Amino acid sequence: MTRDQAVWLAVGGLAVLCVLLLVATLQSRRALARERATARAEAADLRTRLEALEAGAQADRQGPVVATDAEFVITDLAVEGSSHAEQLASPAPPIDGPAFADTVLRETVVKAASLAHGVRRGLAPATRNRIRFEMKQELRRARKQRRADLKAAQRDLRARQRRSLARQDREAS
Repeated sequence: MTRDQAVWLAVGGLAVLCVLLLVATLQSRRALARERATARAEAADLRTRLEALEAGAQADRQGPVVATDAEFVITDLAVEGSSHAEQLASPAPPIDGPAFADTVLRETVVKAASLAHGVRRGLAPATRNRIRFEMKQELRRARKQRRADLKAAQRDLRARQRRSLARQDREAS
């Protein structure tokens, strides 16, 4: 392969990569535009429902207020025939393929990035040096503890031997 062919191959590869990136960007922008339109429609719906609730609350405030000492106990989440029961019974809306793939990809990328960050931090020279220092410190502490235990055991053995010799002397005399 000549140098010119390698250059043309590299340029062609970059062009294909640019086209792929452009297509991916356009698709994500379209998806974002759809989501934005859906969010705006939901916000408008919520706004009208809130205004209706506020109007109902205004009407309730103008009526007489009756104080009751009744205590209510919730025995069931849904009553048959109510809209709340219908909402609980209805399945979640289906997710289209690209949105599902996007969600899975994002989650996978986040997990991979956090794993890579943890590995990078764990293998950093500063971390390795700190671990090495703490291991040396723990090794020295364990050696000192073993020496102190050995000396204490030797002292205890000598004291027992002296007591047994003292007993033997008393018994012999």
